[in-house]
Amino acid sequence: ALLPENLSRLRKDEAHKVIREGRPATQMPAFGDALTDQEVNALAEFIYQSPETAPTWKRADIKQSHRVPHPLGSLPDEPVFEADLMNLFLVVEIGDHHVTLLDGDKMEPIHRFPSRFALHGGPKYSPDGRYVYFGSRDGWITKYDIYNLKVVAEVRAGINMRNIAVSADGEHVLAANYLPHTLVLFDADNLGLMEIIPVENDSGESSRVSAVYAAPPRDSFIAALKDIPEAWEVTVENGKARVRRMETDTWLDDFFFDPGYEHLIGAARDGKHGLVIDLDTGKTTAELPLPGMPHLGSGITWEHEGRRVMATPHFRAGAISIIDMDTWEVIKTLKTEGPGFFMRSHENSRYAWADVFFGPNADKVH
Repeated sequence: ALLPENLSRLRKDEAHKVIREGRPATQMPAFGDALTDQEVNALAEFIYQSPETAPTWKRADIKQSHRVPHPLGSLPDEPVFEADLMNLFLVVEIGDHHVTLLDGDKMEPIHRFPSRFALHGGPKYSPDGRYVYFGSRDGWITKYDIYNLKVVAEVRAGINMRNIAVSADGEHVLAANYLPHTLVLFDADNLGLMEIIPVENDSGESSRVSAVYAAPPRDSFIAALKDIPEAWEVTVENGKARVRRMETDTWLDDFFFDPGYEHLIGAARDGKHGLVIDLDTGKTTAELPLPGMPHLGSGITWEHEGRRVMATPHFRAGAISIIDMDTWEVIKTLKTEGPGFFMRSHENSRYAWADVFFGPNADKVH
């Protein structure tokens, strides 16, 4: 959101550059050919002005946005199509804001439906795989019934949302907002509002939320904060959210977890290193040298010569870092054809696949 409080870490000369040249690995294009220097300067001045009325999104707004076209239990419990339910793809088509349900055996579409604007953060599933939850950049959460090919509930959690997470037991959905500075907890059944959690430190300084993740072995959520050097663990007990704060010495943008969710690996904002946090103690136990803003959320792990290793691409460098998860040392760096966002593998495969997200080799796959 283009508000002064969100731009406090963006210098005006840097804002001019972003407007002219765009921003790599985002949806921000370059406008240097369309705008004069005077227009770029005027636009930069404008976005640093406070609006006459500060935007808000409160409990009443959330409740007013809530709709439940098909309450839980009102639709049949058998799929209306024939396919292997363990081999389905959901393809998010961001260009025209649609989602296609794809038969993984035949590679044929089963159904295609419109989505909210600019889905972000990846679809999240209920434990039984029947329901999928989508989050949009402009704050909408949509619950979709795969069996019946219908939207069953929707609610708008905020004005500018980063992503959502679904608890391991499938009972709760937690939304991470940029605007307002909140985490919002919902009942997963019909997306009923449970609690709004202001994201503030002890001094009253507030923060955007970079992302939220479910931590299944811990029965909790982990949230990364954008403007406060803390990570939060959120546990839901008796319908109420309990927050545990873990302080760090820098701001963290993205997270990765070891398989047992004993450690959190966070990418530092400077794009040059990462931190390892012991989730039981909340203490930082190691530091990782990483070359170019790792996209830890899409990293993978596997067993190699009797030890667990992880690999992560970088979206500011053409590299994949491979890290020993016992010593937390970078044991190898693979060069790629350009910065990448995603890395994928499977437990039955000896291979991993990594993309090139932007640059002259955009859309190549390794």
